[in-house]
Amino acid sequence: MRLVPYKQLIITPSSLCPAWFLDQSITSNTYQQGKDMDSSCTLTSALLPPELLTHLGRLESAEGRLRSRAEGGRRTPPCCWYRSNPDQLDLLRDGVRRYLQLPADQTVLILHAKVAQKSYGSEKRFFCPPPCVYLTGPGWKLKQEQMKARDLGEAGFRVCGYMGLDSMGSSHMETQKLNFEEQPDSKEFSCAKALYISDTEKRKHFRLVLKLFFSNGQEIGTFHSKLIKVISKPSQKKQSLKNTDLCISSGSKVSLFNRLRSQTVSTRYLSVEGGTFIASARQWAAFTLHLADEHCIRGEFPLREGYIRYGSVVQLICTATGITLPPLIIRKVTKQYAMLDVDEPISQLHKCAFQFQGSNRMYLCLSTEKVIQFQASPCPKEANRELLNDGSCWTIIGTETVEYTFSDRLACIQDPVSPVPLITMLELTGGGDVAMLEVQGEYFHANLKVWFGDVEAETMYRTPKSLVCVVPDVSAFGSDWRWLRYPITVPLSLIRNDGLIYSSSFTFTYTPEQSFLPALQVLPELTQDSDSLLNSIHQEFTRTNFHLFMQS
Repeated sequence: MRLVPYKQLIITPSSLCPAWFLDQSITSNTYQQGKDMDSSCTLTSALLPPELLTHLGRLESAEGRLRSRAEGGRRTPPCCWYRSNPDQLDLLRDGVRRYLQLPADQTVLILHAKVAQKSYGSEKRFFCPPPCVYLTGPGWKLKQEQMKARDLGEAGFRVCGYMGLDSMGSSHMETQKLNFEEQPDSKEFSCAKALYISDTEKRKHFRLVLKLFFSNGQEIGTFHSKLIKVISKPSQKKQSLKNTDLCISSGSKVSLFNRLRSQTVSTRYLSVEGGTFIASARQWAAFTLHLADEHCIRGEFPLREGYIRYGSVVQLICTATGITLPPLIIRKVTKQYAMLDVDEPISQLHKCAFQFQGSNRMYLCLSTEKVIQFQASPCPKEANRELLNDGSCWTIIGTETVEYTFSDRLACIQDPVSPVPLITMLELTGGGDVAMLEVQGEYFHANLKVWFGDVEAETMYRTPKSLVCVVPDVSAFGSDWRWLRYPITVPLSLIRNDGLIYSSSFTFTYTPEQSFLPALQVLPELTQDSDSLLNSIHQEFTRTNFHLFMQS
């Protein structure tokens, strides 16, 4: 009888099952990230030296060891590993299982521009497009029903909010009240149209701060935008790829707006409503801007990487609905003329036009709320120019999206949900019998634990941007782990010590690796001492493959 070792991902506490298996070995883990990614890469863990390893050791990096030696051998006190009280763990695990079967998440979605133009003197240059907030997920309705049951009245459970700039500036910045309105798709929406940054501000970057609470005074939490770059005015110089701060890359998100005669009240934003492109005066949509292959077959649009240049063929895809416009050629606009011979990189807040590829001077245009095609007039004196109308001239600006998701289904949470942790990347260290997962992101704290599905992982808090956990053994997910012939995929989440759940878009997959041995009927030959034989085989280390898939 030939035995094939089951390469256990980590050395776990002694109560877990032995790390050996017949016919196949589970050697790879898969991470899957959510909507915004469309590329993939492979991360292969390195072999660990054949020394005695434990699930609590070998966490100090080579850089940390060198730093310790440079400091004369002084070591920082070891960080603590945390695990829930065993008496409470079963109850908590049952609650997590119920949550995974029927998630009741509450999501706060903040959309804002990447850059903001500074105001001067008494002039107020309001942020354009204005920062928007969406409240989505079934958890909001569930929370309101719970508050109704406590006889708080109709007005007691309405969500209110204020948005302003962070307080790092030298001057006091006013906040703007947000009034949320329910939309047909059950989302609640609000935007801050009167925010600006004055010329007394000397900083080059800032964040928006959103404070949410229920109308009965109960605080929900505080949420931050991504960094916003401050600019004095749109750059009129020819852009160079040596300075890419203001350039727009393929695959990034942008917003398009049209402002007739430079009047703020006449601003309209390209948006999507009811499956149709519209020019909205209230809401704006974020579009993914992709470079397309100019020589593609009709109906097929392979995408390319790089920075967007004028004259490039691009695709605009709505991030919320996935609806896309036909291939467009982006043109620079100068004094209402489309420049046909300009190929410099596009910059933030530049005026541009979008010509339909293969058309006879047809451009994307707005007419009141409708989006139409406009035929430009040729310039008789200059063949490299075409005359546009006001509705065909768009301003382009990069945008950012921040999504905070949480659920208080396991407990009645009275404390604020913030800071809400954001996971941005996973990094695996170790292999063979030892695997540690480093969770990287923002807003981490010591009261968080990493969960693989309904299994809590032993977790160590490092910094506000890093958590480290022990990858649970596959045996924790079922008693039939020895006979699995299919992958096990579990969602990754963070749970606060009071039961508040922070879900993520990442998943972790244990993948059985099929053996290259010929099909043998080995199961009937197993004896009662098979487990003992398997347990006696140890210290086998293999190179374990881990695949990080990011799907769009």
